[in-house]
Amino acid sequence: MSEAISILIAEDHPIYRDGLRRALEGASFRVVAEVADGVAALEQIRAEKPDIALLDIRLPKLDGVAITRRIREEHIPVEVVFLTAYDNEDIFEVALELGVKGYLLKDCTESELFRCLNAVAAGQNYTSPAMTTFLVSKFRKREEFLEKCPGLAKLTPQERLILKQISDGKTSKEIAHALGIASKTVDQHRTNICSKLDLHGPAALNRFAALNRFIL
Repeated sequence: MSEAISILIAEDHPIYRDGLRRALEGASFRVVAEVADGVAALEQIRAEKPDIALLDIRLPKLDGVAITRRIREEHIPVEVVFLTAYDNEDIFEVALELGVKGYLLKDCTESELFRCLNAVAAGQNYTSPAMTTFLVSKFRKREEFLEKCPGLAKLTPQERLILKQISDGKTSKEIAHALGIASKTVDQHRTNICSKLDLHGPAALNRFAALNRFIL
């Protein structure tokens, strides 16, 4: 028999949080902690290292986005699912940028929640059907962008990754540290990217990456 998927719940509304715990435990998930604010959530994530952190985006002290950034910076082996009332496209974009595996709206059904958690635990992504229209729009924008900037297709996977890091405002030193390579290697990749995208100099590269960060 496989081990139950371990879940941390971070939700500041006590009745909703209690309902989540009861539903999850009734479906054979293992709730390792339930907290009401972001600071407590991060502490418990560090201590318990659950399979999945089920986070409301709007939390006291530290919001779900900030928690996820800390998780990524500290390389904590936990997947994140946002369960939120926000169907805002900008917030959804940020979630995608941070590698959040699941994005559900709070009006979802229990069965949808369970499908999401099982999918994420299996290494898959799961998005609320309510956000499908946005995903289709994002795909179309990306296709149009690639047509306008064919040089992107010439980038190697490493160059794409570095371009993405540049779009997040990271310096060569920060990128080198994150990827475990030398700063000089990052600088060489920057030069190669500029050549393939017909950009002239670091300022032009930074500007290109910043302007297109949600498409890259």
